[in-house]
Amino acid sequence: MLYISDNLKYLRNRRNFSQQEAANGLQIPCERYKKYEYGKNTPPAETLLLISRFYHISIDLLLTIDLRKLNVDNLLKLDDNRIVLPITVDADGNNFIEIVPHKARAGYLTGYADPEFIENLQQISLPFLGVGKFRAFPVGGDSMPPHNDLSFVIGKYVDNLGEIKKEKTYILITLSEGITYKRLSSKNAESLTVAPDNIIYNPYEIKLSDILEIWEYVAHIGRDDSKSDLISPDNLSGILSGMQKDIAAINRKIG
Repeated sequence: MLYISDNLKYLRNRRNFSQQEAANGLQIPCERYKKYEYGKNTPPAETLLLISRFYHISIDLLLTIDLRKLNVDNLLKLDDNRIVLPITVDADGNNFIEIVPHKARAGYLTGYADPEFIENLQQISLPFLGVGKFRAFPVGGDSMPPHNDLSFVIGKYVDNLGEIKKEKTYILITLSEGITYKRLSSKNAESLTVAPDNIIYNPYEIKLSDILEIWEYVAHIGRDDSKSDLISPDNLSGILSGMQKDIAAINRKIG
C-alpha cells in the first residue's frame, strides 16, 4: 500500500499550507498537486524527489509509511536534509545503537525504513563511539576473519558516497545480497568493487543502483566460542561415539 496521498495532506497541514502554497513550493501546477493528494495520480520519480527535498523526508518513508502514526520530529535528519533515517532515542535524546539479530537479518531489507521495525530491535549504548548514527549487524560465513557467526559489526551510517575510502571495511545493504560486510577495493561512478578478507574468495562488483545503505565499520562485538562447554555430558558422549565409529571403520579397512 502506498501512503503518498495521505502523507502529502499530513505534511502540508503540519506547515499550515494551502494546496496552492504547497504546489508553489514544489513548483508544480496546483491542479496536478491536487490529483496527487486526492490519490488520483501517483507522483513520478522526479516529483517524488522534489517532495522529498521540500519536506525533508526520504522517498521510502513518503511511499511506504503512514507518517501520521509516528513523530516526524524524532527522525534523524542527515547532512543537507537529503534523507530521514528512522532511529531510536532515550529520554535525554541520545541515540541508541539498534542491534539487527540474525533472525531479523532477512527482514532488514523491508524494514530498514520502517520506524516500527527499528523500534522493536534490541538496543545498546556506546557513548565512546562519538557523534553519528550507529547500528550493529550480524556477521555470517567465513569471508571476513576474525569475525565469525557469533560476531556483530557496528557501523556508522554513510550518507555521502564521497566519504567512503579504499581499503576500509563497510556494511553494505544491497537488494541482491541483503546485509554484507566487505572491504572496499575501488569505486567508480556506477559501482563499487569489494573484496573479502579471506583470500580464498574473489573480489566482486556491486552496482550503486543495488545499494540501499552503507555503514562504515567502527567496532565489533564478539563472543569467544573457544570457551564453550565442549566437555558437557552430551558433547562428550557425541565425541566418544564419533571416535568409536571412526575406529570401527579403520578396523574394517585393515581387516
